[in-house]
Amino acid sequence: MTTADPACTDQTPSAARGGPVGITLARVARAHRIAMGRRLRDLGLYPGQELMMMRLWDCGAARQSELIQSLGLDPSTVTKMLQRLEQCGYVRRSPDPADRRAVLVETTERGRALRAGVERAWSDLEESSLAGLDPAGRAELARLLGLVAENLRDEADEAGGCAPLNC
Repeated sequence: MTTADPACTDQTPSAARGGPVGITLARVARAHRIAMGRRLRDLGLYPGQELMMMRLWDCGAARQSELIQSLGLDPSTVTKMLQRLEQCGYVRRSPDPADRRAVLVETTERGRALRAGVERAWSDLEESSLAGLDPAGRAELARLLGLVAENLRDEADEAGGCAPLNC
């Protein structure tokens, strides 16, 4: 059969007709992740790793368990992510002096040097994604997406994700 994959077309799959906004959000999220992945590859990062680095840049050293909770990711995913970041020399893991059973994660000088590139990648993708929207349209889109995120927060929290990135 040579029909195009509905996930790769603009056509709404029949099972998603009751959720046109949801399917559009899923497509936008997927396209955003792919586009960000291309930008991050030039920096030596995989998608999602920049979020870990942002958390460490903004909040400083953190226990691995805190990173798992604040990023809303599976512990094995965070462990694998930290192993890769450590192998590249971007983070350092060590026993927490306050609790030797806990692992403390901090950025290295090499990891801090990534910040400007990550900031450029996010700014570049923002401009590319929102081309054609004036400042008022951008502000309204951000407001509406914030409302959608707030509406989903309780459900996401119940599933163990979307914890706030508080320091």
